Parts: sequence; structure tokens; C-alpha cells
Amino acid sequence: MKKLEKIDLTNLEKKFSKGNYVFFFEAGWCSDCQFIKPAMPEIEKDFPQFEFIKVDRDENIDLCQEMGIMGIPSFVVYQNGQEVDRFVNKDRKTKAEVENFLTQSV
Repeated sequence: MKKLEKIDLTNLEKKFSKGNYVFFFEAGWCSDCQFIKPAMPEIEKDFPQFEFIKVDRDENIDLCQEMGIMGIPSFVVYQNGQEVDRFVNKDRKTKAEVENFLTQSV
């Protein structure tokens, strides 16, 4: 999984204007983020149509505010530069919940 460097929403939409992406918003101190991290390689393998991008919430606090990301871990699906779906809340997420969300987003 690639890590996104500090970016704003306008530049994110330009940089990821072509293709299918899942942005995984997380932080090192977040226990719920650490809970889902071990499942991420398998989730990525199960959804090869997406490129997964890790976004550190603390390094991208302005982007999170622009996008309304209020809880982590969160997942936002982008297709051709536009947000098409999101799984954003403050709750711990299981592998099954993330995969169900991505299946519905395809």
C-alpha cells in the first residue's frame, strides 16, 4: 500500500484523476486502525481493481477537514478523480465490514 504525502483536496483530485482508488485514513496512535491493519494486505488482494492509498490523518489534517473525515479508520473510494463512496465513522471496522463496503462500491 502506498502512503500519501501531505496534500489538499484539489491536488488529490488532480493526482488521482484516472483510476480506482481506496483511501485508507488512519493514524499510528489509533487502536482501531491498528486492529484492521493486519487484514489490509488480504483486502487489497481481494480487490485488485483498486489501488489502496494509506493517508495519515495527522499529516493530512487539512485534507481530512476538507473531506469531512471525522473518525478513523475510514475508507473513501475514488474513481477517476471523484468520490463515489465512503465508509467513515468512529467505529472499529472488521475485515468483513470493509470487504462488504468495497463489494457494494464496485
